[in-house]
Amino acid sequence: MTPARVPAKFKAEPFAYHQELTLDVAALTNLGEGVARADGWVVFVPGALPGERVRARVWHNAKNFSRADLLEVLVPAKERVEPRCPLFGKCGGCQYQNFEYGAQLAWKTQQVAELFARIGKISFPVSPCRGSPKRYGYRSKITPHFERPRSGDANFPIGFLAAGTARRIVDVPACPIATDAVNAALPRLRALTRERAARGEFRRGATLLLRETLEGVVSDAKAPVSERVGELTLRFVAGDFFQNNPFILPEFAEFAVRAARGNGACRFLADAYCGSGLFALSAAKFFERTIGVEVSEDAVVKARENAALNGLANCSFVAGSSEIIFKEIPFPPEETALIIDPPRKGCGADFIAQMLAFAPQRVVYVSCAPDTQARDLQTVLESGKYALEAVQPFDLFPQTRHIENIAVLAKK
Repeated sequence: MTPARVPAKFKAEPFAYHQELTLDVAALTNLGEGVARADGWVVFVPGALPGERVRARVWHNAKNFSRADLLEVLVPAKERVEPRCPLFGKCGGCQYQNFEYGAQLAWKTQQVAELFARIGKISFPVSPCRGSPKRYGYRSKITPHFERPRSGDANFPIGFLAAGTARRIVDVPACPIATDAVNAALPRLRALTRERAARGEFRRGATLLLRETLEGVVSDAKAPVSERVGELTLRFVAGDFFQNNPFILPEFAEFAVRAARGNGACRFLADAYCGSGLFALSAAKFFERTIGVEVSEDAVVKARENAALNGLANCSFVAGSSEIIFKEIPFPPEETALIIDPPRKGCGADFIAQMLAFAPQRVVYVSCAPDTQARDLQTVLESGKYALEAVQPFDLFPQTRHIENIAVLAKK
Protein backbone atom coordinates (compact mmCIF):
# COMPACT_ATOMS: atom_id res chain seq x y z
CA MET A 1 0.00 0.00 0.00
CA THR A 2 1.32 3.44 -0.94
CA PRO A 3 2.05 5.55 2.18
CA ALA A 4 -0.34 8.45 2.70
CA ARG A 5 0.93 11.80 1.50
CA VAL A 6 1.75 13.93 4.52
CA PRO A 7 0.14 17.39 4.39
CA ALA A 8 2.68 20.23 4.24
CA LYS A 9 1.42 21.81 7.48
CA PHE A 10 1.24 18.58 9.44
CA LYS A 11 3.01 18.79 12.82
CA ALA A 12 4.78 15.45 13.25
CA GLU A 13 4.63 15.24 17.07
CA PRO A 14 3.63 13.41 19.13
CA PHE A 15 2.25 11.09 16.43
CA ALA A 16 3.15 10.43 12.81
CA TYR A 17 0.63 11.17 10.09
CA HIS A 18 -1.91 8.31 9.90
CA GLN A 19 -0.32 6.57 12.88
CA GLU A 20 -2.82 4.07 14.24
CA LEU A 21 -3.63 4.02 17.95
CA THR A 22 -5.65 1.76 20.23
CA LEU A 23 -7.56 4.03 22.59
CA ASP A 24 -9.97 3.80 25.53
CA VAL A 25 -12.64 6.48 25.23
CA ALA A 26 -13.53 8.16 28.52
CA ALA A 27 -15.93 10.98 27.65
CA LEU A 28 -17.54 13.19 25.02
CA THR A 29 -16.79 16.79 24.17
CA ASN A 30 -19.59 19.31 23.76
CA LEU A 31 -18.99 18.87 20.00
CA GLY A 32 -19.94 15.21 20.29
CA GLU A 33 -16.43 13.79 19.85
CA GLY A 34 -15.01 10.93 21.86
CA VAL A 35 -12.19 11.86 24.26
CA ALA A 36 -9.31 9.43 24.85
CA ARG A 37 -5.73 9.63 26.09
CA ALA A 38 -2.59 8.02 24.72
CA ASP A 39 0.19 8.15 27.34
CA GLY A 40 -1.57 11.16 28.85
CA TRP A 41 -2.00 12.95 25.52
CA VAL A 42 -5.58 13.90 24.59
CA VAL A 43 -6.95 12.48 21.33
CA PHE A 44 -10.39 13.40 19.95
CA VAL A 45 -12.18 10.70 17.94
CA PRO A 46 -15.54 11.58 16.32
CA GLY A 47 -17.98 8.66 16.35
CA ALA A 48 -16.40 6.98 19.37
CA LEU A 49 -18.49 6.64 22.55
CA PRO A 50 -17.59 6.66 26.25
CA GLY A 51 -16.55 3.24 27.51
CA GLU A 52 -15.34 1.99 24.12
CA ARG A 53 -11.98 0.70 23.03
CA VAL A 54 -11.31 1.79 19.48
CA ARG A 55 -8.68 1.79 16.78
CA ALA A 56 -8.12 5.27 15.36
CA ARG A 57 -5.84 6.94 12.82
CA VAL A 58 -4.22 10.31 13.60
CA TRP A 59 -4.58 13.10 11.03
CA HIS A 60 -3.82 16.24 13.10
CA ASN A 61 -1.53 17.18 15.98
CA ALA A 62 -2.24 20.47 17.77
CA LYS A 63 -0.40 22.14 20.63
CA ASN A 64 -2.00 20.03 23.35
CA PHE A 65 -4.22 17.46 21.60
CA SER A 66 -4.54 15.34 18.48
CA ARG A 67 -7.45 14.39 16.21
CA ALA A 68 -8.00 10.95 14.77
CA ASP A 69 -10.49 9.15 12.54
CA LEU A 70 -12.36 6.15 13.91
CA LEU A 71 -11.26 2.99 12.09
CA GLU A 72 -12.76 0.21 14.19
CA VAL A 73 -14.69 -0.28 17.43
CA LEU A 74 -12.86 -3.06 19.25
CA VAL A 75 -15.05 -3.07 22.38
CA PRO A 76 -18.42 -1.31 21.89
CA ALA A 77 -20.26 0.59 24.57
CA LYS A 78 -23.50 -1.03 25.73
CA GLU A 79 -25.26 2.19 24.64
CA ARG A 80 -24.08 1.89 21.02
CA VAL A 81 -26.95 1.45 18.54
CA GLU A 82 -27.23 1.17 14.77
CA PRO A 83 -27.56 4.62 13.13
CA ARG A 84 -30.77 5.08 11.16
CA CYS A 85 -29.15 7.23 8.47
CA PRO A 86 -26.76 5.59 5.94
CA LEU A 87 -24.84 8.88 5.80
CA PHE A 88 -24.12 9.00 9.54
CA GLY A 89 -20.43 9.71 10.07
CA LYS A 90 -20.11 11.27 6.61
CA CYS A 91 -22.71 14.04 6.96
CA GLY A 92 -21.87 16.46 9.76
CA GLY A 93 -25.48 17.15 10.75
CA CYS A 94 -25.79 14.44 13.43
CA GLN A 95 -23.29 13.26 16.01
CA TYR A 96 -25.29 10.82 18.18
CA GLN A 97 -27.33 8.50 15.96
CA ASN A 98 -25.07 5.68 17.17
CA PHE A 99 -25.88 6.52 20.82
CA GLU A 100 -28.92 5.17 22.71
CA TYR A 101 -31.32 8.06 23.38
CA GLY A 102 -31.33 7.85 27.18
CA ALA A 103 -27.53 8.01 27.10
CA GLN A 104 -27.69 11.09 24.83
CA LEU A 105 -29.85 12.86 27.41
CA ALA A 106 -27.59 11.84 30.30
CA TRP A 107 -24.50 13.18 28.51
CA LYS A 108 -26.20 16.45 27.62
CA THR A 109 -27.12 16.91 31.28
CA GLN A 110 -23.54 16.19 32.31
CA GLN A 111 -22.12 18.54 29.68
CA VAL A 112 -24.24 21.46 30.93
CA ALA A 113 -22.99 20.80 34.47
CA GLU A 114 -19.37 20.60 33.26
CA LEU A 115 -19.62 23.81 31.21
CA PHE A 116 -21.16 25.66 34.14
CA ALA A 117 -18.40 24.43 36.45
CA ARG A 118 -15.48 24.99 34.06
CA ILE A 119 -16.50 28.27 32.39
CA GLY A 120 -18.83 29.87 34.92
CA LYS A 121 -17.30 28.43 38.12
CA ILE A 122 -20.89 27.51 38.98
CA SER A 123 -21.65 24.46 41.11
CA PHE A 124 -25.38 23.80 40.90
CA PRO A 125 -27.46 20.63 40.39
CA VAL A 126 -28.59 20.39 36.77
CA SER A 127 -31.99 18.79 36.26
CA PRO A 128 -32.09 15.82 33.87
CA CYS A 129 -32.34 16.89 30.24
CA ARG A 130 -35.93 16.67 29.01
CA GLY A 131 -36.26 14.54 25.92
CA SER A 132 -38.15 15.23 22.74
CA PRO A 133 -41.46 13.41 22.13
CA LYS A 134 -40.05 12.52 18.70
CA ARG A 135 -36.47 11.31 18.34
CA TYR A 136 -36.54 11.22 14.53
CA GLY A 137 -38.80 13.02 12.09
CA TYR A 138 -39.00 16.06 14.34
CA ARG A 139 -37.17 18.80 12.46
CA SER A 140 -39.64 21.08 10.66
CA LYS A 141 -36.96 23.08 8.83
CA ILE A 142 -33.87 22.08 6.89
CA THR A 143 -31.51 24.20 4.78
CA PRO A 144 -29.63 22.03 2.26
CA HIS A 145 -26.93 23.83 0.31
CA PHE A 146 -24.59 23.36 -2.62
CA GLU A 147 -21.45 24.84 -4.12
CA ARG A 148 -21.40 26.38 -7.60
CA PRO A 149 -22.07 23.49 -9.98
CA ARG A 150 -19.38 22.65 -12.50
CA SER A 151 -20.42 22.92 -16.13
CA GLY A 152 -22.05 19.70 -17.25
CA ASP A 153 -22.30 18.25 -13.73
CA ALA A 154 -25.94 17.16 -13.44
CA ASN A 155 -25.49 15.33 -10.15
CA PHE A 156 -23.65 17.83 -7.98
CA PRO A 157 -24.13 17.28 -4.23
CA ILE A 158 -27.01 19.06 -2.49
CA GLY A 159 -26.95 18.53 1.24
CA PHE A 160 -24.92 19.42 4.30
CA LEU A 161 -21.29 19.88 5.28
CA ALA A 162 -19.27 16.71 5.58
CA ALA A 163 -18.24 15.78 9.10
CA GLY A 164 -15.04 17.51 10.14
CA THR A 165 -14.90 19.87 7.15
CA ALA A 166 -15.74 23.50 6.50
CA ARG A 167 -16.50 23.32 2.76
CA ARG A 168 -17.11 19.86 1.31
CA ILE A 169 -20.80 19.00 0.94
CA VAL A 170 -22.31 15.53 1.28
CA ASP A 171 -25.26 14.78 -0.98
CA VAL A 172 -28.33 14.16 1.20
CA PRO A 173 -31.36 12.80 -0.68
CA ALA A 174 -33.31 12.30 2.58
CA CYS A 175 -32.81 13.31 6.21
CA PRO A 176 -34.28 11.06 8.93
CA ILE A 177 -34.42 13.80 11.56
CA ALA A 178 -36.56 15.96 9.25
CA THR A 179 -40.36 15.59 9.27
CA ASP A 180 -42.04 13.25 6.84
CA ALA A 181 -43.55 16.20 4.97
CA VAL A 182 -40.15 17.86 4.53
CA ASN A 183 -38.63 14.64 3.24
CA ALA A 184 -41.53 14.18 0.84
CA ALA A 185 -40.90 17.65 -0.62
CA LEU A 186 -37.12 17.33 -0.80
CA PRO A 187 -36.77 15.28 -4.04
CA ARG A 188 -38.76 17.81 -6.06
CA LEU A 189 -36.71 20.74 -4.75
CA ARG A 190 -33.47 18.90 -5.52
CA ALA A 191 -34.64 18.12 -9.06
CA LEU A 192 -35.77 21.71 -9.63
CA THR A 193 -32.43 23.02 -8.37
CA ARG A 194 -30.53 20.80 -10.80
CA GLU A 195 -32.78 21.92 -13.65
CA ARG A 196 -32.05 25.55 -12.80
CA ALA A 197 -28.33 24.81 -12.60
CA ALA A 198 -28.43 23.21 -16.07
CA ARG A 199 -29.89 26.48 -17.36
CA GLY A 200 -26.96 28.35 -15.85
CA GLU A 201 -29.02 30.19 -13.21
CA PHE A 202 -26.43 29.82 -10.42
CA ARG A 203 -23.19 31.80 -10.55
CA ARG A 204 -22.30 30.59 -7.08
CA GLY A 205 -23.54 28.11 -4.49
CA ALA A 206 -26.76 28.67 -2.60
CA THR A 207 -28.75 27.60 0.45
CA LEU A 208 -32.19 26.10 -0.04
CA LEU A 209 -35.08 26.06 2.42
CA LEU A 210 -37.75 23.53 3.28
CA ARG A 211 -40.04 24.39 6.20
CA GLU A 212 -43.18 22.57 7.29
CA THR A 213 -45.83 25.01 8.52
CA LEU A 214 -49.60 25.22 8.87
CA GLU A 215 -49.62 26.28 5.23
CA GLY A 216 -47.72 23.15 4.18
CA VAL A 217 -44.05 22.80 3.21
CA VAL A 218 -42.66 26.06 1.82
CA SER A 219 -39.35 26.76 0.10
CA ASP A 220 -39.65 30.55 -0.30
CA ALA A 221 -37.63 32.16 2.51
CA LYS A 222 -39.75 35.33 2.27
CA ALA A 223 -43.10 33.57 2.49
CA PRO A 224 -45.36 34.46 5.45
CA VAL A 225 -46.10 31.27 7.38
CA SER A 226 -47.64 30.21 10.69
CA GLU A 227 -47.15 27.61 13.41
CA ARG A 228 -49.18 26.43 16.41
CA VAL A 229 -47.50 26.47 19.83
CA GLY A 230 -49.90 25.35 22.52
CA GLU A 231 -52.91 27.67 22.35
CA LEU A 232 -51.12 30.23 20.18
CA THR A 233 -50.96 30.68 16.44
CA LEU A 234 -47.76 32.47 15.51
CA ARG A 235 -47.00 34.04 12.15
CA PHE A 236 -43.46 34.66 10.96
CA VAL A 237 -41.37 34.72 7.78
CA ALA A 238 -40.27 31.27 6.63
CA GLY A 239 -36.58 32.14 6.47
CA ASP A 240 -36.46 33.86 9.86
CA PHE A 241 -35.46 32.17 13.09
CA PHE A 242 -38.15 30.03 14.69
CA GLN A 243 -37.52 26.89 16.72
CA ASN A 244 -37.42 23.80 14.49
CA ASN A 245 -38.87 21.13 16.80
CA PRO A 246 -42.61 21.84 17.15
CA PHE A 247 -43.14 18.65 19.15
CA ILE A 248 -41.26 19.81 22.27
CA LEU A 249 -41.70 23.56 21.78
CA PRO A 250 -44.95 23.91 23.81
CA GLU A 251 -43.32 22.23 26.84
CA PHE A 252 -40.18 24.34 26.39
CA ALA A 253 -42.13 27.63 26.27
CA GLU A 254 -44.37 26.59 29.15
CA PHE A 255 -41.36 25.91 31.38
CA ALA A 256 -39.85 29.34 30.65
CA VAL A 257 -43.14 31.12 31.33
CA ARG A 258 -43.79 29.17 34.52
CA ALA A 259 -40.26 29.95 35.70
CA ALA A 260 -40.85 33.66 35.00
CA ARG A 261 -44.06 33.58 37.03
CA GLY A 262 -42.36 32.04 40.06
CA ASN A 263 -44.64 32.41 43.05
CA GLY A 264 -46.75 35.01 41.29
CA ALA A 265 -45.04 38.07 42.77
CA CYS A 266 -44.27 39.53 39.33
CA ARG A 267 -47.07 41.45 37.62
CA PHE A 268 -45.11 42.32 34.48
CA LEU A 269 -42.89 40.51 31.96
CA ALA A 270 -40.17 41.83 29.64
CA ASP A 271 -38.90 39.64 26.80
CA ALA A 272 -35.51 40.53 25.33
CA TYR A 273 -34.53 39.07 21.94
CA CYS A 274 -38.25 38.38 21.51
CA GLY A 275 -38.35 37.44 17.80
CA SER A 276 -41.93 37.04 16.65
CA GLY A 277 -43.12 36.99 20.25
CA LEU A 278 -43.12 33.37 21.41
CA PHE A 279 -42.37 33.93 25.10
CA ALA A 280 -44.08 37.31 25.53
CA LEU A 281 -47.28 36.03 23.97
CA SER A 282 -47.17 32.67 25.77
CA ALA A 283 -46.87 34.58 29.06
CA ALA A 284 -49.50 37.24 28.35
CA LYS A 285 -52.39 35.56 30.14
CA PHE A 286 -50.34 35.24 33.33
CA PHE A 287 -49.14 38.86 33.57
CA GLU A 288 -50.86 42.24 33.60
CA ARG A 289 -48.64 43.46 30.78
CA THR A 290 -45.77 42.14 28.70
CA ILE A 291 -43.27 43.93 26.46
CA GLY A 292 -40.86 42.50 23.91
CA VAL A 293 -37.76 44.00 22.31
CA GLU A 294 -36.24 42.71 19.06
CA VAL A 295 -33.57 44.13 16.74
CA SER A 296 -35.45 43.00 13.61
CA GLU A 297 -38.19 45.43 12.71
CA ASP A 298 -39.84 42.79 10.54
CA ALA A 299 -40.01 40.43 13.50
CA VAL A 300 -41.56 43.15 15.65
CA VAL A 301 -44.24 43.70 13.01
CA LYS A 302 -44.97 39.97 13.12
CA ALA A 303 -45.04 39.99 16.93
CA ARG A 304 -47.61 42.77 16.92
CA GLU A 305 -49.66 40.89 14.33
CA ASN A 306 -49.44 37.78 16.48
CA ALA A 307 -50.71 39.65 19.52
CA ALA A 308 -53.73 40.84 17.52
CA LEU A 309 -54.26 37.43 15.94
CA ASN A 310 -54.44 35.79 19.37
CA GLY A 311 -56.53 38.55 20.95
CA LEU A 312 -53.82 39.61 23.40
CA ALA A 313 -54.22 43.32 24.10
CA ASN A 314 -51.77 43.50 26.99
CA CYS A 315 -48.65 42.92 24.83
CA SER A 316 -46.46 45.59 23.25
CA PHE A 317 -43.33 45.23 21.12
CA VAL A 318 -40.42 47.58 20.45
CA ALA A 319 -37.87 47.47 17.64
CA GLY A 320 -34.31 48.08 18.79
CA SER A 321 -31.26 46.38 20.20
CA SER A 322 -31.75 44.39 23.38
CA GLU A 323 -29.52 46.86 25.23
CA ILE A 324 -32.22 49.56 25.05
CA ILE A 325 -34.84 47.34 26.64
CA PHE A 326 -34.26 48.72 30.11
CA LYS A 327 -34.93 52.27 28.91
CA GLU A 328 -38.18 51.12 27.34
CA ILE A 329 -39.56 49.08 30.23
CA PRO A 330 -42.26 51.09 32.03
CA PHE A 331 -42.58 48.49 34.80
CA PRO A 332 -41.24 48.63 38.39
CA PRO A 333 -38.24 46.27 38.57
CA GLU A 334 -39.37 44.65 41.82
CA GLU A 335 -42.55 43.46 40.06
CA THR A 336 -40.97 42.51 36.73
CA ALA A 337 -39.75 39.19 35.35
CA LEU A 338 -37.30 39.15 32.43
CA ILE A 339 -36.89 36.42 29.80
CA ILE A 340 -33.75 36.60 27.68
CA ASP A 341 -33.04 34.37 24.68
CA PRO A 342 -29.87 35.74 23.05
CA PRO A 343 -28.00 34.38 20.01
CA ARG A 344 -25.19 31.87 20.42
CA LYS A 345 -22.65 34.56 21.36
CA GLY A 346 -24.60 35.33 24.54
CA CYS A 347 -25.70 38.63 26.05
CA GLY A 348 -22.50 40.62 26.27
CA ALA A 349 -21.12 42.71 29.12
CA ASP A 350 -23.13 45.87 28.34
CA PHE A 351 -26.44 44.06 28.45
CA ILE A 352 -25.55 42.27 31.70
CA ALA A 353 -24.48 45.55 33.33
CA GLN A 354 -27.75 47.25 32.36
CA MET A 355 -29.79 44.28 33.51
CA LEU A 356 -28.09 44.33 36.90
CA ALA A 357 -28.74 48.07 37.17
CA PHE A 358 -32.43 47.57 36.36
CA ALA A 359 -32.56 44.54 38.71
CA PRO A 360 -35.73 42.66 37.70
CA GLN A 361 -37.24 40.39 40.32
CA ARG A 362 -36.72 37.23 38.24
CA VAL A 363 -34.58 36.35 35.21
CA VAL A 364 -35.12 33.38 32.91
CA TYR A 365 -32.10 32.89 30.64
CA VAL A 366 -32.83 30.70 27.60
CA SER A 367 -29.77 29.64 25.62
CA CYS A 368 -28.71 27.49 22.67
CA ALA A 369 -25.09 27.78 23.88
CA PRO A 370 -24.56 26.72 27.52
CA ASP A 371 -20.90 27.82 27.32
CA THR A 372 -21.65 31.52 26.74
CA GLN A 373 -24.63 31.21 29.07
CA ALA A 374 -22.29 30.00 31.83
CA ARG A 375 -19.97 32.95 31.18
CA ASP A 376 -22.83 35.46 31.46
CA LEU A 377 -24.28 33.80 34.55
CA GLN A 378 -20.93 33.97 36.30
CA THR A 379 -21.04 37.78 36.01
CA VAL A 380 -24.63 37.90 37.25
CA LEU A 381 -24.00 35.64 40.22
CA GLU A 382 -20.78 37.42 41.20
CA SER A 383 -22.79 40.64 41.50
CA GLY A 384 -24.38 39.14 44.60
CA LYS A 385 -27.85 40.27 43.51
CA TYR A 386 -29.17 36.92 42.28
CA ALA A 387 -29.25 33.25 43.16
CA LEU A 388 -29.75 30.32 40.80
CA GLU A 389 -33.09 28.61 41.26
CA ALA A 390 -33.05 26.02 38.47
CA VAL A 391 -30.99 24.77 35.52
CA GLN A 392 -33.05 22.76 33.03
CA PRO A 393 -31.71 21.44 29.69
CA PHE A 394 -34.08 20.51 26.85
CA ASP A 395 -33.31 18.26 23.90
CA LEU A 396 -34.74 20.18 20.96
CA PHE A 397 -32.33 18.41 18.58
CA PRO A 398 -32.14 14.64 19.23
CA GLN A 399 -29.31 12.74 17.55
CA THR A 400 -27.17 15.89 17.56
CA ARG A 401 -24.80 17.54 20.01
CA HIS A 402 -26.97 20.67 20.36
CA ILE A 403 -28.49 21.59 23.73
CA GLU A 404 -31.06 24.20 24.71
CA ASN A 405 -30.77 25.22 28.34
CA ILE A 406 -32.90 27.35 30.67
CA ALA A 407 -31.41 28.90 33.80
CA VAL A 408 -33.72 30.54 36.33
CA LEU A 409 -32.50 33.35 38.60
CA ALA A 410 -34.28 34.96 41.53
CA LYS A 411 -33.32 38.26 43.12
CA LYS A 412 -31.94 37.89 46.61
